[in-house]
Amino acid sequence: LPRSAHATAPAPGTTGPTAPPVSPCPSVCHPCVPGQPCAHSTHCSGWAGSSAGRVTALFPPAEFWTRLHNLLKPSPAFYHFILTHFKWFWDIINSTFIRDTLMRLVLTVRANLIPSPPTFNSDYGYISWEAYANVSYYTRVLPPVPDDCPTPMGTKGKLQLPDPQLLAERFLLRQKFEADPRGTNMMFAFFAQHFTHQFFKTSGKMGRGFTKALGHGVDLGHLYGDNLQRQHQLRLFRDGKLKFQVPPSTTETHPSPVSQGCLKPMFLWQLLSDPSPDALDEQLFQTARLILIGETIKIVVEDYVQHLSGYYLSLKFDPELLFGSQFQYRNRIAVEFNQLYHWHGLMPDSFIIQGQEYSYKQFLYNTSMLMDYGVEALVESFSKQVAGRIGGGQTINANVLHVAVGVIRESRQLRLQPFNEYRKRFGMKPYKSFQELTGEEEKAAELEELYGDIDALEFYPGLLLEKPQPNGIFGESMVEIGAPFSLKGLFGNPICSPEYWKPSTFGGATGFEIVKTASLEKLVCLNVKKCPYVAFHVPDAAEHGSPRAAGPSTEL
Repeated sequence: LPRSAHATAPAPGTTGPTAPPVSPCPSVCHPCVPGQPCAHSTHCSGWAGSSAGRVTALFPPAEFWTRLHNLLKPSPAFYHFILTHFKWFWDIINSTFIRDTLMRLVLTVRANLIPSPPTFNSDYGYISWEAYANVSYYTRVLPPVPDDCPTPMGTKGKLQLPDPQLLAERFLLRQKFEADPRGTNMMFAFFAQHFTHQFFKTSGKMGRGFTKALGHGVDLGHLYGDNLQRQHQLRLFRDGKLKFQVPPSTTETHPSPVSQGCLKPMFLWQLLSDPSPDALDEQLFQTARLILIGETIKIVVEDYVQHLSGYYLSLKFDPELLFGSQFQYRNRIAVEFNQLYHWHGLMPDSFIIQGQEYSYKQFLYNTSMLMDYGVEALVESFSKQVAGRIGGGQTINANVLHVAVGVIRESRQLRLQPFNEYRKRFGMKPYKSFQELTGEEEKAAELEELYGDIDALEFYPGLLLEKPQPNGIFGESMVEIGAPFSLKGLFGNPICSPEYWKPSTFGGATGFEIVKTASLEKLVCLNVKKCPYVAFHVPDAAEHGSPRAAGPSTEL
């Protein structure tokens, strides 16, 4: 609300409104309160009625120019349209120096949306040393809704939020499988799971606001262990290697350990296969880890994020693009990023491996499949099976619906602010109605009945119920909120800093070249006897997010 909406009537003998009364939950009820964050990402210029307030009658405040700029600035939807159309134009741009300029702009604009150093956590809704220094916490972009607010979401909505199980069953439970229109496949889905498990490690013992992943980024802790004791249990302590076993179809020159699926063996092949005689095991181990971290980030930026974005602009992993800019090479994983990344709509209704159909009961935790089928067969099968759409509602298979219920319950325990508050924080206009959010009258009416106000809609349900972008896997908010977290985390990794990004960090020119030329296809094909089809889209999907021609049946 504007400050004038909170002002009280003038006191006798005074001119102009007096300062508003202090609210029981100032960070939500007022746009900006001393000692609290500004809800609209502007700076406090003083209360109406103060000297600063009177000055603004003569000179427009900084907030005026901010609003004018926001009014004239193209919307995220406009940028998305330009980046996902006119392929002939982007083919030209990608072959010129303009590509680097645009990539630098994408990185700086996105990364600047993430507070660095971190600001809040689930116990501290104000700037504090504990919120900065205690890395056991997930950080937060917005502080929690204060406990003493009039409603669970601040000041709007009903006194009681709808039952999480009811929400999930009515709005999130899949009725019929809907394939992602861009042809995203199960290889993408499993890579997403594999990749994010190194930094989304909520602590069961300490609580939902805490993480066991003290690295807060790409550190491959899910491969090497998230503590020194576990790391030592996994190491061979010879030639820098981990303990290993050779599964079917892998090359004997690059042996791989058997653990938690087919992606981990491929990441763990020994890079330095010809060490010098006097090389130390410890140095080989540490250097190989840095190389694998570099490979991972390169694959995520240029294969994974490229596919996810649907952009015709070719994304580029080149840390040197930021060397002339102010950039902090440190990252903290946020609660909001963890919540956002629950993409269970990707999961199919069953799993197809070499023509054989497996139910969830047959597939989940069945690690014997790696030995039975081998890496080649699994990779090709996953790459050819289409994944489901994430956004738009009713996209989650019944076997994993309980996870979504848990996410909603967790968000309430952590008191996440309303969905519209995050839209404003990341530069988007808040939705004015449930109809505008969903694009469906019946669904909008039911949500209105349950929540009472669009400004009381919760963060995670809002992300999943938002209407998908044209030909998109999910809605605008998932992209505009998720991308800044992702790019800041990837390029904020220490290996991307000027001190680390040099050949010596990676054992010399050979190791540095491995990092700079990494790709999903190379990751797989250098580790198997026969290179299978491998990509993040099904075979008949065009590159960079164009519509699928005629993919596999959506009735799996």
